[in-house]
Amino acid sequence: MRRAAFNSILCMVAMLGLSGCYGELDAELPAPQELTRNAIGHYCGMIVADHVGPKAQIFVEGSKEPVWFASVRDAFAFMTLPGEAKNISAVYVNDMGRSVTWKSPEAGTWIDARKAYFVLDSARKGGMGLKETVPFGTGEAAAAFAAQHGGYVVSFSKVPSDYVLGDDSVPAKDGPHIGHHGAMKKGGKS
Repeated sequence: MRRAAFNSILCMVAMLGLSGCYGELDAELPAPQELTRNAIGHYCGMIVADHVGPKAQIFVEGSKEPVWFASVRDAFAFMTLPGEAKNISAVYVNDMGRSVTWKSPEAGTWIDARKAYFVLDSARKGGMGLKETVPFGTGEAAAAFAAQHGGYVVSFSKVPSDYVLGDDSVPAKDGPHIGHHGAMKKGGKS
């Protein structure tokens, strides 16, 4: 009986933590915006559309305009760094499994980052010429990309902060993971 009550409390604490990071879970999320030449990268101060690879946009509660990022890795840095906003209502990334080109992901490829799979340590570089957290809408598409370009697949919650904030020349210390969506380890084995 005590164990069941303890587990219930843990679940409630976890749900409160998620709602604190991403707004109310039941609240309607703002729709992703399509990239225009007016979108300026939060960290680089440059036109996001001029960068190759997947992009990201984060909506902070109370703002109708997203915070733009020239790379998905920069968006993870924003969510990780203590000095940045934590009242995030939505995070969108380009689904590179639906994009035809690496150079400039097309309109209509935005997906909820919290439901995506990410390939880490691949040979493909992101918008700032650094390692990227390459997003995909399905584990199969992420595993196929990793098989072709190297790297391993993780879920949103398993992207390590040392990968996002660490030295770009060093692989993530945690190594391959299986994400909560059942994503595959390096080498295609689940």
